Amino acid sequence: MNDRAVSVFDNYDIEILRTTKGRGAILGQTPAGWLILKEYTGPAARLQIQEKLLSSVRENGFADTEQLWRNKDGELITYDQDRTPYIVKTWPEGRECNLRDVKECQNAVKTLGKLHNAMRLPELAKEYPVPAFSLENEYGKHNRELKKVRKYLREKGQKTEFERFLFQHYDFFYEKALETAEYMGTKSECAQQTDAGFCHGDFQHHNLLWKTDGFTVVNFEKYLLDNPVRDLYLFMRKLLEKNNWSVSLAVSILTAYETQRALTDGDRRQLYYRFSYPEKFWKIVNFYYNNGKAWIPGKNREKLERLLRQEDDKKAFLTSVFR
Repeated sequence: MNDRAVSVFDNYDIEILRTTKGRGAILGQTPAGWLILKEYTGPAARLQIQEKLLSSVRENGFADTEQLWRNKDGELITYDQDRTPYIVKTWPEGRECNLRDVKECQNAVKTLGKLHNAMRLPELAKEYPVPAFSLENEYGKHNRELKKVRKYLREKGQKTEFERFLFQHYDFFYEKALETAEYMGTKSECAQQTDAGFCHGDFQHHNLLWKTDGFTVVNFEKYLLDNPVRDLYLFMRKLLEKNNWSVSLAVSILTAYETQRALTDGDRRQLYYRFSYPEKFWKIVNFYYNNGKAWIPGKNREKLERLLRQEDDKKAFLTSVFR
């Protein structure tokens, strides 16, 4: 971020004591605490609903969220001299959630359960201009992309070592993707978003800041209407990948979440589909195909090898937790 962006703070009725660089942003210390200045790439209307969402969540008893600030002109977006749009939000002093600490992860999903209860806002959902997220449509789109890359690899003449390795294992994951989407299609009551509400959209450890009195949830820019288990799945997938799909860990996390919000049968089916679909494989393929095929980072091969090693553990997890 250009240091000249610091001057954007001048458009706000606040006293900045000092500034420091954060992750792709600038932090400004005020007498009342820290604020964060970051670029904003979305539409203004979406930001206005985000402000209403955060305000409503606080009114519903969940105070541990960020807060958007309006500038002196009453606007949520402020432009610098280069017409780059910025937003300013409150920023708590704290550290990211530690995925190595099981108790802390349990507290994280308890926080998520409380947040989901506070995000049940049917009236605000009517103002949201985009329909609820469809998992069935999303997986259909992913599968069309996988089919296209599969054809590309099959017809490609001289393949790199990574491409040969990828193609060798492609059909195994491709068939899993097709099978999950097909089964969802036959179970229409499972695919329907009967419990769609607002979700954080990017609930992962980077956006959970631990303070002495608990977690504060930040970075709501990816909010959307979907089944609440979307957030739970995202947090659990990253946690379980790092712990070889531990069944005991998964059960403890689900149990902790349900102390705040009970999971319905539909929620559990949604979780099962999301975990069954080979999303990590799709991400590897998508990165390979869309980021220049002349040079393939070695990490892609490592990620694919790790995916293959963990397949039996993941299968055992699915069978034990969702049978």
